[in-house]
Amino acid sequence: MMKRTAQDVISFVEENNIKFVRLAFFDVFGVMKNISIMSSELKEAFEHGVSIVPSSIDGFEGTGTDLKLFPDPQTLRVLPWRPHNDGVVRLLCQIRRPDGTVYEGDVRNALKEAVSEAEQAGLEISTGLSCEFYLFKLDENGLPTRIPHDRAGYLDVAPLDKGENIRRRICLTLEEMGIHPLSSHHENGPGQNEIDFRYSDMLSAADDFVSFKSVVKTAAQKEVLYASFLPKPLPDSSGSGMHINLYIRENGQNIFMLQNGQMSKTAQSFIAGVLSHAAEMTVFFNPIPNSYARFGLFKAPDTIDWSFRNLNPLVRLPEAENPSARMDFRSPDSSCNPYLAFTMLIRAGLDGIRQQMPLPPMASAASTSAFLPETLSQASELAKNSRFVRDSLPEIIVSNYLDIISDTVIRSGQGGELKKLMEERYFEII
Repeated sequence: MMKRTAQDVISFVEENNIKFVRLAFFDVFGVMKNISIMSSELKEAFEHGVSIVPSSIDGFEGTGTDLKLFPDPQTLRVLPWRPHNDGVVRLLCQIRRPDGTVYEGDVRNALKEAVSEAEQAGLEISTGLSCEFYLFKLDENGLPTRIPHDRAGYLDVAPLDKGENIRRRICLTLEEMGIHPLSSHHENGPGQNEIDFRYSDMLSAADDFVSFKSVVKTAAQKEVLYASFLPKPLPDSSGSGMHINLYIRENGQNIFMLQNGQMSKTAQSFIAGVLSHAAEMTVFFNPIPNSYARFGLFKAPDTIDWSFRNLNPLVRLPEAENPSARMDFRSPDSSCNPYLAFTMLIRAGLDGIRQQMPLPPMASAASTSAFLPETLSQASELAKNSRFVRDSLPEIIVSNYLDIISDTVIRSGQGGELKKLMEERYFEII
């Protein structure tokens, strides 16, 4: 695929009567931020950037100076839900300091560097995501309730499944944006849905995931519903996860495909690295207190183990005998920052390869496995004390991320009323 240039974007904007350009970036938790400029200012933005004041953005505190957004022409997306006349496009941006150097707190750049390191190690990594979410009714004031949109279950059909129309709208909107859903269906929980995506490079997958969440939220709003990606919105129903499926090639060969019944040494060490560092990097896959209510229930993992076909382990290797063999990492949920989650997963696998870590025995009824952290507090402490975490991300990201997590842990432990208020806030924003 040809690389798109800044001039290509400018020409597209002029030819398609685009009037507004959203320049988007992400805070340390992967929450999208943006500033909207008129299309006539786009050339200036590409050449000199657009200034932002970072002090009020989570994870950017203490930067000490303004920062600049430089749009990435490869990330051009038309926003189909905005008017077609005087249209709107969005560009994701690199964040730089005034002297032109890359800002160390740019989470998207952290993933770029991890992908580059994997490529230097001879690995071509693609990922396909499986994303679950709930649809809830609104009350008479237009506020979200916890009343599910329907009472359907896994793979049910209409009329029991009331989500098929909105899933269709989501998939068609994504295709309009150049994003490629693979399949969609009703999940186990009442009002719970899942959309799966084709494999793409890890940076594009992270970019598409944050776009996907926006599309889902917007589509739900149009149907007078509320979409929640909260990991465990209903205590007695399935939680919502975000499975990360990795497809890795080395010298053109799928490393997870068995050869003569044997897994490649590269695959074994990659998986071993992920398992070895799983506990200490969990806080980057599961960043809110509610994340931990999902573990160990309805087939969500809580042990650090692997298997070929068993549905419960942290790492699963389905279709290992086929060219479509992949590694399914099953603990993350959609509250995570995909740029940091993907970065940690790559770094862990590469560390396993560098150290030639042996793959532990496969999960079985007789095996004894370590457990994932049971609470956000435990996960945060493991990350704070981890040399691997400090070596895998820029210090400014690690420090600011864990400081905010620590504050969350403190507040969530200060009484039931505050915890309830926090839970409602997470329900409404995630």
